[in-house]
Amino acid sequence: MTPSGHSPPVPPRGRRVSETIEQLRGRILGGEWPLGGRIPTEPQLVAALGVGRNTVREAVRALVHAGVLECRQGSGTYVVSTDELAPVVARRLTDDRMAEVVEVRRAFEVEAARLAALRRTEEDLTALDAALAERETAWRDGRFEEFVEADARLHVVVVAAAHNTMLAELYASVGTAMRASVAQASGSLEPERYTDHSRLVAAIHAGDPERAAHEAGAFLEHQAGA
Repeated sequence: MTPSGHSPPVPPRGRRVSETIEQLRGRILGGEWPLGGRIPTEPQLVAALGVGRNTVREAVRALVHAGVLECRQGSGTYVVSTDELAPVVARRLTDDRMAEVVEVRRAFEVEAARLAALRRTEEDLTALDAALAERETAWRDGRFEEFVEADARLHVVVVAAAHNTMLAELYASVGTAMRASVAQASGSLEPERYTDHSRLVAAIHAGDPERAAHEAGAFLEHQAGA
């Protein structure tokens, strides 16, 4: 026990920095600081986290180096990724590797769809329906960039419905690559490149894991042949 009137021992500096990095990462993953948003200023972080300026500075610098944060002169520090893997994947993304991207997506998305059919909640189903409707509206209105984002969002919702945290985190790391593959497969929203996702959502609604996995694999086969 700590004697009365004495402060608890101060953790070693390296441990304080590591703990602060984990706190920052937790707030990013928890959505408190969304992708593309600006994080609080250094004084605000000092007050919120209860650590010194140097500790905050080192923790932020580590996440900048990892590609999670980006410092913009005169503007602030922004969230540019949800994890350290995403920048690595993005750097490896080239047109001649797009077939590999589709294969990686298949590895994640087929299993995610199967698990989603088994584990989805009513909230998941509501989110799936909303994401599908947004995707269809963007396609119908010919809004290419919004369609790519809406399509990506639908797949993220499917993965979230699988309720596997590690799968969701790994899938987030291929977000840039996923959007690139969707954009390539869709062309300029050419009618012959349309891929129906309603059967996938219906299979998850029905709680049919085999059909959900089949539908997820089917549209990725379509993309691979686009």
